[in-house]
Amino acid sequence: MSTTVLNAATGRTTGSPASRRLRREEQIPAVVYGLGMEPISITIDRRELRRALSGPSGVNTILDLTVDGQVYPAIVKEMQRHPVRREVAHVDFLQVDLNVEFVVNIPVRLDGEAREVSRNNGLVDQQMNELAVRTTPRNIPDEIVVDISEMTVDTVIHVGDVNLPEGVTAAVDADYTVVGVTILRTGDVESAGDDAEAGDSAEDGDASASDDAGDAAE
Repeated sequence: MSTTVLNAATGRTTGSPASRRLRREEQIPAVVYGLGMEPISITIDRRELRRALSGPSGVNTILDLTVDGQVYPAIVKEMQRHPVRREVAHVDFLQVDLNVEFVVNIPVRLDGEAREVSRNNGLVDQQMNELAVRTTPRNIPDEIVVDISEMTVDTVIHVGDVNLPEGVTAAVDADYTVVGVTILRTGDVESAGDDAEAGDSAEDGDASASDDAGDAAE
């Protein structure tokens, strides 16, 4: 578990104009709630937020959210972004009890090389990029690693096959597929090769035409 301090201030004016003004000043409007508390409107510094979430746990980092001297153990519940610039526009923080289990999404990373799959004209198909797990905030893993080195074309790795850290259990059905295999048909491979050759021929033709045009201009 990664824990870090993030300072916040209260007393911000709510509403779109005030929020836009805050963002121009590199401040982000936010709210913290959970565990029966009344939601508190707060403001956080954009650079401090980026720094706080820059560790291996990312958005799953347990934050000591410090609001006017009061510390709230919290995680990022939702992060809204600008539709074009993609910068963070608003953050919802959820206060958590460090000793009580809750559900959180953890990134899934594939490890190893599925050589047997490649030799048999197959592709590894990762169907689950995140896995919902149930755990306490103290036990949140940074990632779930799935070893694919022993996969064959007939292998399907389900949630129930994934080795989870102690104190962490899957919050979804054990039969859900995490990783499977897609087999490329021989015709697909040949077609891909023909397309590549056609592309090379077109590039040669374009290059020749370009040279001819250059000669004419001279």
